[in-house]
Amino acid sequence: MGFKKTIDRWQNSRTKCLWQMTLSQRRNPYAVLKMQEIMEQELALSNKELLRVRQAALHQLFEKEYQQYQQELRQMGKAFYVERM
Repeated sequence: MGFKKTIDRWQNSRTKCLWQMTLSQRRNPYAVLKMQEIMEQELALSNKELLRVRQAALHQLFEKEYQQYQQELRQMGKAFYVERM
């Protein structure tokens, strides 16, 4: 759910930036350069955030599968060896 919201927000801000960029091109070329720079920074940040969200989702998936595997082994009367310190 969080992944979809992040994607939607990114698409909305991209659409707004493109719309503003077309308006600004007629007014001030320096504003266009500034807008492009801001857009590149936001895109880089959103890519980093998207990577974090995907990594967290993958971590949760691995943890869930690990728990399920442990439960299946317990049902068969087996278990993982865990060294405690």
